[in-house]
Amino acid sequence: MKFKKLLAIVLSISLVAAVLYGCGGNSDNENTTGSGDSGTQSNNADKTISVVAKGESHAFWQSVKRGAEDAGKKYGYKITFRGPTSESSSELPSQKEMVQTALSNNVSGLVIATIGEGFTDMLEQAYDQKIPVVQFDSGIWEADIKTLDDKGKNPIVSSVATSNEKAAAIAAENFFDEIKDDIKESDGVYVIGVIQHDQTVTGIDRAKGFIDRFTELADEDEETSGKYKIEKEIKDGDSNNAYVDALNALVEKKANAIFMSNEGVVKQVSDAIAANAGKYDDIEFCGFDAGTKQIEWIKAENGADLVGSVAQDSYQIGFEAVEQCVFAIEGKTIAQNVPIAGKWYDEDNIDEMIRNNLVYEG
Repeated sequence: MKFKKLLAIVLSISLVAAVLYGCGGNSDNENTTGSGDSGTQSNNADKTISVVAKGESHAFWQSVKRGAEDAGKKYGYKITFRGPTSESSSELPSQKEMVQTALSNNVSGLVIATIGEGFTDMLEQAYDQKIPVVQFDSGIWEADIKTLDDKGKNPIVSSVATSNEKAAAIAAENFFDEIKDDIKESDGVYVIGVIQHDQTVTGIDRAKGFIDRFTELADEDEETSGKYKIEKEIKDGDSNNAYVDALNALVEKKANAIFMSNEGVVKQVSDAIAANAGKYDDIEFCGFDAGTKQIEWIKAENGADLVGSVAQDSYQIGFEAVEQCVFAIEGKTIAQNVPIAGKWYDEDNIDEMIRNNLVYEG
């Protein structure tokens, strides 16, 4: 009897120990796999991707944020989204602090677009910590990337951005369709103006994409070839009505139509038109980007005509950037470059574009 009692006690103790061990094991497994589809993360906190943008409050960045968060939901990752109050160089220290905070928190991945140079030390840290980095929109400045490459410590696995040349080419195609009859019927040389918003790669590529494609189309058409001329004005920054000065310079050059390379240009030109009733009514306009001014202008029934504009697919930029980051974290196939096509919109499809988060107010 004593032996049977002793055996029963031993078995009871073993059973309790097994139950306790099993509970502890289940808890550890939850920390290891986290929530969502991936089982590669070490704990729940690791299933975080930090998105550091060039801004946060503007409608463009809010659309990027929605795309990023939707991708996070799809793949089971928490998304943190931060950006400086403006894209001014004075905000560079603030953005650097955001990146450093993300790295200090040992996030799973980093999605970033910087407003200036000087991120090499932090990006080297990401490389050492095996944190994949996806650059998006205008990405990381070329000087920083060169330094990282020279040191063999470049953590950038993918680049996701609008192809500015291709998007501007779409604008050129649609604008040419609209004004080609005017070029054919013109008594003299028909002047197409281009306002290039700055001398960054973005500004250069947009102007080039528009000019190259427009020239190609106009030269292929026997009725427009030799009957047009393109004039370009380049202005750095959108302060002190620089783009209004560009507009008036093109008016002096007898511009019949004008392509505006970003939302900042459109805003200033729109304000100038509103303040000078009738002065610019004979000019056809074409825009780039989105925003309240472009929506109102396209829908306006009177005054100078904004034929249409090409929008960046900001929602898709955010979604694709996070998706590529997830693929890198989980060891899946990634695309080194993901070009996001622009979308043309005019009075016929603008409401649909708004519903699809491609055109936004702000």
